[in-house]
Amino acid sequence: MATLVKKIDIHVHVAPNKGLPRYCNSDNSDYCTPDELRFKYDVMDIEKGVILPSLNPECNFRVITNEMAAQMAEDHPETFYWFCNIDPRYGTNSDEMDFTPFINHYKAMGAKGVGEICANLYFDDPRVLNLFKHCEKNNMPVIFHIGGPNGGDYGLIDEIGLPRLEKVLRMFPNLQFLGHSQKFWAEISADVTEELRYGFPVGKVFPGRVVELMRKYPNLSCDLSAGSGGNAMMRDPEFGYEFMEEFQDRLYYGTDFCSPNNVMLLGTHLDLAVQNGKISQVAYEKIVRENALKLLNRKM
Repeated sequence: MATLVKKIDIHVHVAPNKGLPRYCNSDNSDYCTPDELRFKYDVMDIEKGVILPSLNPECNFRVITNEMAAQMAEDHPETFYWFCNIDPRYGTNSDEMDFTPFINHYKAMGAKGVGEICANLYFDDPRVLNLFKHCEKNNMPVIFHIGGPNGGDYGLIDEIGLPRLEKVLRMFPNLQFLGHSQKFWAEISADVTEELRYGFPVGKVFPGRVVELMRKYPNLSCDLSAGSGGNAMMRDPEFGYEFMEEFQDRLYYGTDFCSPNNVMLLGTHLDLAVQNGKISQVAYEKIVRENALKLLNRKM
């Protein structure tokens, strides 16, 4: 008989108090406060989440700094871990900036990784490669968002087929990358088009570049948060179950809550999948909890 376990959320955004509404939200709401998020977590059987600070200017309506994230994690240790966020343009806006002091400073404050990287620069921009070099050197996994190149978007830029992502996976074999966003997850199917990259494709999955890259590069993992990650697992359920079994050691449950009114369905889908024998108990526990705890509790 299947056993449900409390989940760890690898990707959430939260603010210490209410402030400027984030007008990209359909309801013009601000991020959840810690108390609002705790209520949602209790309803969804989520034990803790990883705060990802919001500070890249391309996607900012309200800045949530590393220091704010660290303070919320300190004030609410029953609810939060946190990653620091470092913009590749920080400091000198050059590929010679030494980010190791930044990383070590935030590691000493409790940061467990770097992300969500949302700078609208190419994956192989020298400044981005410099950041990745320092993350790899200092054993800090990264969560990245893939964006478009034509303005009005945020996230590291890559084309269909993800050639630049593959380039950095080769360049930094000891850096753990967690892939995220519509443009990443649309590539789970080989029939992706430029239009589909910006949305939530439906229907049968024909295994595409995400599957190929996961098989080829052990340093690539997947952040299952948001509508994009959930959609990738649920649009073709039988494919999703097979994907989760094959890559159970490198998949991370998440929500990407940006508003108190967000609804994310993947958690329920995963609970039903294990209860109905669609995925194994071992895979389920790794995806919703154990992989995250292994990453967050690793020797730093």
